[in-house]
Amino acid sequence: MANSPLGHEAALTNRSVLAGSAYNTGHDLAARQNLYQWQRPRYDLPGLVSGYLEGVRGTVVDIGCGNGKFIRRLKADRPDLQVIGTDISAGILAEVPPPVAVADAARLPLADASMNAALALHMLYHVEDIPKAIRELGRVLTDGGIVIASTNSDQDKAELDHLWERAAGDVLGTDRGPSRISLSSRFSLEKAPALLGAVFSDVQVVNLPGTISVTDPAPVIAHMKSYRAWADQHAVPFDETIRRAQALVTAAIQQNGHFEISCLGGLLYCRRR
Repeated sequence: MANSPLGHEAALTNRSVLAGSAYNTGHDLAARQNLYQWQRPRYDLPGLVSGYLEGVRGTVVDIGCGNGKFIRRLKADRPDLQVIGTDISAGILAEVPPPVAVADAARLPLADASMNAALALHMLYHVEDIPKAIRELGRVLTDGGIVIASTNSDQDKAELDHLWERAAGDVLGTDRGPSRISLSSRFSLEKAPALLGAVFSDVQVVNLPGTISVTDPAPVIAHMKSYRAWADQHAVPFDETIRRAQALVTAAIQQNGHFEISCLGGLLYCRRR
């Protein structure tokens, strides 16, 4: 399969790809979220976010809210808060409790200093101009307002990267195939503190390491399939590589009793200067 003319970085930020296929519904996002059911230790991310908002009163905006997983939890835990969701995909917002709005993270339809807190959870790597989006977060926050962001490390799920390269190599008849696309690389856990620190003070990083162990290949393969929107970035026949990856995971489980994936994600807690 030929490389997309968009290029790797442009494909990750292209609005038509994001709103039209990658996040047109919550299906693929849910597949990536569901893999964490097999992680130990298992983190209650919506609960952690809710806890960090304990001292917040007023209005919270969840930018790039996706399928509304965090909004639902906040509405349950903190009915005193007004929670607003935004996303660039009208399709995925159909699943989210209102009020919601279709909006670009770099051009939020919110007044200056109108939000007491903002969430930017696993989404800033999809913004074309990340520093501009971070400045926009600062613009809409009140003095002393907080931002909670999240992303993954550059080292996160390395076993899935190796699995893809081996499967792709087998399909292409080479020792090692091309790398799979990395969603978080533009705003990884290693890069995020400096990017956020340009606008926010007291940037605190909470590392969330863990290990996923599965005895059935299905959740791993569903996770890999969720990258279909960027299939033309993989420089290899997508479906054939997925089938080969499933065979490799199945063989590993038969041999070892499980297939393990090392994870490293994290939350970043910041205050407006």
